[in-house]
Amino acid sequence: METAKVFESEYRFCLILWEHEPIKSTELVRLCQQQLGWKSTTTYTVIKRLSERGVVKNERTVVTSLVSKDAVQAAEIDELVEKKFDGSLPAFLAAFTRRQKLSQADVDAMQRMIDRYRES
Repeated sequence: METAKVFESEYRFCLILWEHEPIKSTELVRLCQQQLGWKSTTTYTVIKRLSERGVVKNERTVVTSLVSKDAVQAAEIDELVEKKFDGSLPAFLAAFTRRQKLSQADVDAMQRMIDRYRES
């Protein structure tokens, strides 16, 4: 199953939701007003839109996510690699490492991931 697209403002909303869920919609409205500067109507519109796309559930005024943060992030990375690097993960990593200095700990962690992948 493909993860529904979550746009940037919706992602910021989801970050709040993931941190506090399950949460009453009135409390979510308050948090979005404080942290995002949104009016209550904006928050309720986002809840409705994400509910229609199967990203969140609003049941008896309690909002919960149906899609995890990891799944949304993975879908974003997949889309980025596909769109900008013709689906080539090595091309993505090459571009990333040309601009971003990696610590030895980062390199070691990446090597462990590669090793685990090869073993599976």
